[in-house]
Amino acid sequence: MKLYNTLTGTKDLLRPLEPGKVCMYVCGVTVYDYCHIGHARSALVFDVLRRYLEYKGLTVEFVKNFTDVDDKIIKRAREEGLTCEAIAAKYIAAYHRDMARLGIRPAWKEPKATEHMADIVGLVATLLEKGVAYRIDGDVYFSVEAYPSYGRLSKRRLEDLLMGARVEVNERKKHPMDFVLWKSSKPGEPQWDSPWGSGRPGWHIECSAMAMRHLGPTLDIHGGGMDLIFPHHENEIAQSCAATEQEFARMWVHNGFVQINQEKMSKSVGNFFTIREIFEKCEQYGWKDLVTAEVLRYFLLATHYKGPLDFSDSGLFDAKRALDNFYDLFLRLEEQCATQEAGDRAVAAAIERFHGGFDHAMDDDLNTPVALAELQRFRTEVNRGIETGLSKDVSVQAREAYHRVGRIVGLFDVPTREWQFTKNVSQTLPVEARQGIMADIAPAEIEGLLAERREARRKKNFKRADDIRQALLQQGITIEDRPDGTSRWKR
Repeated sequence: MKLYNTLTGTKDLLRPLEPGKVCMYVCGVTVYDYCHIGHARSALVFDVLRRYLEYKGLTVEFVKNFTDVDDKIIKRAREEGLTCEAIAAKYIAAYHRDMARLGIRPAWKEPKATEHMADIVGLVATLLEKGVAYRIDGDVYFSVEAYPSYGRLSKRRLEDLLMGARVEVNERKKHPMDFVLWKSSKPGEPQWDSPWGSGRPGWHIECSAMAMRHLGPTLDIHGGGMDLIFPHHENEIAQSCAATEQEFARMWVHNGFVQINQEKMSKSVGNFFTIREIFEKCEQYGWKDLVTAEVLRYFLLATHYKGPLDFSDSGLFDAKRALDNFYDLFLRLEEQCATQEAGDRAVAAAIERFHGGFDHAMDDDLNTPVALAELQRFRTEVNRGIETGLSKDVSVQAREAYHRVGRIVGLFDVPTREWQFTKNVSQTLPVEARQGIMADIAPAEIEGLLAERREARRKKNFKRADDIRQALLQQGITIEDRPDGTSRWKR
């Protein structure tokens, strides 16, 4: 398997330090608010990566932390009149509920920063002993100039980082880019004892201490969102490598942003949707939680994890319609009673190609869009086989092929009959768009419109063809274009 390694800027072969086992650390959430769709994307990317590695026969020791001491948590605690511990507990519980609804499996270990103060203090002490950190009263800072390789992950030179960089204003620091390892205590803030006085850790040192405590000095994979490359992951590398004199992580894997109308989603901007809000919205469409989870997963996986993803209602509906087609196929496989088996050989060959094509896509930097295209191609081939006749054995083999990949990507786990209750277009459109959907349009009128649409497509008048599709959709009629050029419609 190859993964894009941010450190090298190339797709590198995954070569675990210990054969048969992958040690993977992913930066988790700071628990001061509910999770949004950006968190869902990151969680899903590494959930699927973990599942795929396990499918390939590897043991995955997967650690994902909680940052439960932070300026934002302190601020939220003051706003809500609660302790920092109560705020952290509230949003950790909410995180677990959201991940369970999405079908995200818990990590092997999910450490909290506050449970690792001894590890953090010990790591800071090591950096002071090695002369790469220094004290200013009760604060401790890492000296970026003492680590010559600083900037190698983000591909930035130290002198260039000063231009336009957001750095802590502190004239006492040796260099403006020096970052805090330990903060002296302030009245009313959480604090722990240390050789430098009471205080609390900086954000970056927490992850290094937790990762090394549970996975050792060198990780196979370190992951997180692209927004963490600088400064968080850059600083993790500097302090970890300086402390151990070993490479901290052999591979750095980063997922792209979620955008709303081409603008990065951000809590500070206010253009974000929480996972809870998305599930609540989908309940209005008549989708149960299991359906919403699969729709969200399909939607998120349809874009490569490294690229930006534009979140929209229309994207969710497209994902739902794609899944409707798969569940239609599963129903046909369950109900078909072929008297002939003319399609068996072709579908058996398609199953073998499908397994190989899916694995090849996933081995190529977790290319889930291509993997989903393989699922669609296989659906077309199985539908053709059903038309010519499939035996029960081959039908079962085809369904099991979908189950196999479903266990990896987290799809196709809803009972087929249950999915049918949420399949109707009238239940997948917003309430304001439902008006007139259930109108009694005659089959002859539908066929006439389809004939007009075929002629429009033949003349390459694709706008007219799309207009007809949308007009039928508003009447509750969906169209499935088939490989032979014909179309099939259904209410």
